[in-house]
Amino acid sequence: MKKILLAALLIVSIMLAVSCKSPPRDMDEQYKNLYDANTGLDYTGAGAYTVKKGDTLSEISKHAYNDGFYYPIIMLASRGVVINPDKILPGMELTLPDLERNKANPTSRKAMKNCLNGFATIEKNKENPNKGLIEGFRKRADEL
Repeated sequence: MKKILLAALLIVSIMLAVSCKSPPRDMDEQYKNLYDANTGLDYTGAGAYTVKKGDTLSEISKHAYNDGFYYPIIMLASRGVVINPDKILPGMELTLPDLERNKANPTSRKAMKNCLNGFATIEKNKENPNKGLIEGFRKRADEL
């Protein structure tokens, strides 16, 4: 009986060791590093939005900018409020920068371009990347 128990414990230990050999990348840290590296937005004329139950950042972006792919810019402007696009909660106060004003400002345009390309890279490096998101972010970045 002891041999069976020891064998079972050994098998479970090996399975746990194999499943834990490569820890998942910390997505929050990747996004935070991206925001920290891209400053320079112009907040003149920025709006505010309080997240409601059921909201998604792409829907908020679509409503604010007529384009759901600009949600990384909302996140960049709302640093410290929302770090990961999959982790927004009702009650969060988001900053909605004036997109056209920022497109006209070379410093802001560069920060937005870097942010969109950074999001594309983060998405590309995920286990199951969304090619549509990657292409959408890259297209908007190229248009800046």
